[in-house]
Amino acid sequence: MVNCCDLVSEKNEPVPLKSISVELQVRDHVASVSSCLQYVNEEERPLEAVFVFPLPADAAVCHFSARIGEQEIVAEVQDKQSARDQYDDAVSSGQQAFLLEESEESSDVFKLSVGCLSPGQKASITIVYIIELSVQADDALRFCLPAVLNPRYTPAVSAAGVPEVSSASVIPYTLSLSVEVRSSDRISKLESSCPLDPLEFLDAQHTHATVNLTAGHRFDKDVELFLYYENSHQPSAVVEAGASAAPSGSLMGDPALMISLYPEFPADVMSSLASRGEFIFVVDRSGSMDCKMHHGNDAQMRIESARDTLLLLLKSLPMGCYFNIYGFGSHFESFFPQSVVYSEDTMEEALKRVKSMSADMGGTEILQPLKHIYSQPCYPDHPRQLFIFTDGEVWNTKEVLDLVKRHVYSHRCFSFGIGEGASTALITGMAREGSGHAQFITGTDRMQPKVMQSLRFALQPAVDNISVDWTVPEGVKVDMLSSSINTLFQGQRALIYAQIKGQSSGKKEGAVTVKYKLKDQPVTNQLQFTLQPTEDTGLTIHRLAARSVIRSLELEERAEGADAENVRKRIVELSVQAGVSSAHTAFIGINKDHNQTVKGPLLQRRVPVAHMLQMSMMQCQPMGMCALGFPSLFSGMVVQRARPMALQMDFDSTMHYSMASSNSMIESDDESDQTEAEPLKDPVLQLVSLQKATGCWELNASLAAVFGKTEDEVTNQKTAQVDGSVWATVLALIWLYAFKSDQQVEWQFVAMKAASWVRSQKPDSLSQCVCDGNALLGCQVTEDMLGI
Repeated sequence: MVNCCDLVSEKNEPVPLKSISVELQVRDHVASVSSCLQYVNEEERPLEAVFVFPLPADAAVCHFSARIGEQEIVAEVQDKQSARDQYDDAVSSGQQAFLLEESEESSDVFKLSVGCLSPGQKASITIVYIIELSVQADDALRFCLPAVLNPRYTPAVSAAGVPEVSSASVIPYTLSLSVEVRSSDRISKLESSCPLDPLEFLDAQHTHATVNLTAGHRFDKDVELFLYYENSHQPSAVVEAGASAAPSGSLMGDPALMISLYPEFPADVMSSLASRGEFIFVVDRSGSMDCKMHHGNDAQMRIESARDTLLLLLKSLPMGCYFNIYGFGSHFESFFPQSVVYSEDTMEEALKRVKSMSADMGGTEILQPLKHIYSQPCYPDHPRQLFIFTDGEVWNTKEVLDLVKRHVYSHRCFSFGIGEGASTALITGMAREGSGHAQFITGTDRMQPKVMQSLRFALQPAVDNISVDWTVPEGVKVDMLSSSINTLFQGQRALIYAQIKGQSSGKKEGAVTVKYKLKDQPVTNQLQFTLQPTEDTGLTIHRLAARSVIRSLELEERAEGADAENVRKRIVELSVQAGVSSAHTAFIGINKDHNQTVKGPLLQRRVPVAHMLQMSMMQCQPMGMCALGFPSLFSGMVVQRARPMALQMDFDSTMHYSMASSNSMIESDDESDQTEAEPLKDPVLQLVSLQKATGCWELNASLAAVFGKTEDEVTNQKTAQVDGSVWATVLALIWLYAFKSDQQVEWQFVAMKAASWVRSQKPDSLSQCVCDGNALLGCQVTEDMLGI
């Protein structure tokens, strides 16, 4: 029996994508990714296959080709509408054609159309893209090959939408992956979320290595790789020679320069935290948040993990700051009409509402709550910090990013992608445009440590006043291609692109001086670079630089008062010149040498993409994808081709109908929310939930139970000269440092508040109190360790 979530042909055969092989080549901080997709038409009639798939948001697609038998067809970058017209004409006349285009709504979604495959014919499609590797909290460089593209929620009032993608519970194709790393720095190690063969070093300096994904991997989850270098904070400047065929003076013809800046934050800066701010937490409460975080038996629901995280955040805020919490779905609501002062009363009121939060607000529309937040006046001397939690299933990504960018000078935005399938364009884009930091919670990752790390970023001093100055000989000029960088947080890295114009008859080197301030202390880095590069690196830096310029132009195009047509023309010209994708161009390849045209009506097939919301069909109801009926719209669908875009799911009406038909179930969920919340299972969360807004704990039975003691046992051992709250707070600190040090990133702010409160009480016999606490709990923690 064929699973209801599969796509099948008239003969109940799987769709024609058979395998994906990926070659990853890493050069320092940049990666080139070559993906080869093997297709075969198993139908008795000519076939068009349509494959909608995710790529990282900042990827630059730079090559697209197809091999049919011994013949290779290399696609060209052209204006998107022109490419579509050529594709239509070719397929309608029976010619083989291939079209690769970026979604107009979200830069991390691509659609590949493979047209006019004859019965039994095989085709090999190769797509190459380049990307900057992101930096993780432990200084690792992360590469992710996404397996999941969640259908993006499109409100019924909108006719637009990201191209649809179906879910498949059994993926009929496999994945192979080979990795090669070359670096100027020594490679420490390479880890992955999937099984790897042993890492093999190809030189004695450990700067060149290879590794493969273990054979037999089913592409049912993201493949993540984590690469570690020994001197990750060392700034660098890399120059790449231009293309010999490109005209001098053009971006592709001149040398291009890439600067890597990854500041290191000293310990004294890391311990310095601000005590002011307005903290606004925006939580996705759409139906998709009612899915599990991962496939494990102990996995939390996404909304449940969000509730636990909000508890930690609320307990960690400094007294006297401002805060508010928003929930959003098809509509939105806030806990308070406007941000309120953080106090014991407002914290307790917020916590009561957090406990009843459910994934019961329908679809995912984030634009309206953001507009409402930005319409609220900011509080003087309390910088606004936005924390956004979503599984990333939105359709109007570019409109959201434009809104965040317009308000960049009044706030910072920290974004969190929950679960596999979160849109990289949305999550990284909001953080980038809001001068904040993006985090992804995938697989068995816990949400709390990543969110608390971002809270530290929000409270810590940041690198600012960044300037770049060039020293080059006469006749040489350097043009910055990257947008100006305002701020860098601990753990963030900037890659700055520039174009070197002109020539010097004398000096062969230039220098760049990068200056910035960290906690009002000036820092200067001077780097030397060659003006005559010789190594051929495949134009990776040039194409990433072009991609950076294109993204800036796309923002400019959508700005109010922009000369949109002129800007669009510049985007198309640069995209075609650099050979990289954009919102206004597409890759088109036509087999013009095909001797015999394909006859007969053309079938169309949608190729399934692994979907983490396949969730045993019960987990996410009423709002899961199977409950919404998406697979039934596709199963066994056979459509005679009218034009390439003819088969379009009525995404709006389907979602609207499903929402309406689920009302009774949603109401039932609301009733269950009125019952008493289930006790917290995590001992740390149990302890944190008992802390007061000021930072202290009260001596009671609930606190004693966390320590595994009775209230009498704890009370009887209390140091005589201190009161109950001081004793309780010291015990809580001792317990955290002695038994939960591995979770310190989660409770660090809770402990800092507690230590500050204890110091403010100026208790007598504090040393004896710590000694008695150690005796009661059976551990040895010093006053210095506790910070009191």
